[in-house]
Amino acid sequence: MKKIMTIALLSILTLSGCSALEEVNSSLEYADDATEYVNTVQDFANEVPAMSQDAITNAETRANLEKELELMKTEIEEFNATEPPQIAEGIHEKIVSSNQQLSDGIELYLNNIEKGQIDPKALEDSEIMKSIDNITGLAKQIEELGN
Repeated sequence: MKKIMTIALLSILTLSGCSALEEVNSSLEYADDATEYVNTVQDFANEVPAMSQDAITNAETRANLEKELELMKTEIEEFNATEPPQIAEGIHEKIVSSNQQLSDGIELYLNNIEKGQIDPKALEDSEIMKSIDNITGLAKQIEELGN
């Protein structure tokens, strides 16, 4: 009987250890994915204002700007579909919320482009840049997940 209890206890501890290890691995994987996403958002923020300025007079740049905006919407959707580990649910919710604002801002800007209304100043003052600031501001919290 003692042997069975010992085996049962060891089994429980092993399973608990596996679960904890899975949670750590999941947290690290999520932190990597989220960091990569934040870097993508930052790159987008660095490229789009200059493209917007050039798109006023250059049809090719305007087409590239539209592609970049559509690509960012796809990136947003893909990241939002990421299943966060329990420990990262709060951060993920903040990113998803900011992503909604970012996506809405991108859609509005795309509609303006279609109407021929390309205004780089409006881009800088839009929800797009504010949302990007919110997302990149979470980088430190994401980094802490990986530690």
